[in-house]
Amino acid sequence: MSTTAVFSVEGMSCGHCERTVTAGLAALPGVTGVDARAATGQVTVESAGDLDEALVRSTVGEAGFTLVGRI
Repeated sequence: MSTTAVFSVEGMSCGHCERTVTAGLAALPGVTGVDARAATGQVTVESAGDLDEALVRSTVGEAGFTLVGRI
């Protein structure tokens, strides 16, 4: 069962920010796709199964951004 989740992320302002968030989230277990958009502050994460939101939050935080919540 695949899952798609959309998150609001604060602090992304450019392509480099998008790539940083994408790389971090893409490395998480089970993640099959990531689409980060600085213009909207949204990150879409596709995964093979249930997504651990706490792990997503900490990964985004380690990249230097703030996960506001799930949309």
